[in-house]
Amino acid sequence: MDIEKCREICISLHPEIQETFPFDDVSLVMKIAGKMFALLPLDTPDLISLKCDSERAIELRERYCGIEPAFHFNKKYWNQVWLRSDVPDSLIEELIIHSFQLVAAKLTRKQKDALKLTD
Repeated sequence: MDIEKCREICISLHPEIQETFPFDDVSLVMKIAGKMFALLPLDTPDLISLKCDSERAIELRERYCGIEPAFHFNKKYWNQVWLRSDVPDSLIEELIIHSFQLVAAKLTRKQKDALKLTD
């Protein structure tokens, strides 16, 4: 999988996905309701950082060489995934969706209603 495919998956998850550059001009951050669920560093196009359930994050790191604790993030909840590694494309897509769902689940009822998200 490449970084453009990851971007396409991210923006396909909801029509209100925001693409932002809050940190610098090379770190593309994907957000829903202002909350980050993915970071795609354009200067390292074979990497994506994603939020993950803490127990699953550990299991994934133990199973795949291409999944590591995310640099500059809370390593309990964030993984960085190398796109050209032993991580299957289907799992990368699943992890992008998982990250979005984790973040969306933490939105307020009002935010969820405004975005027409269901629990």
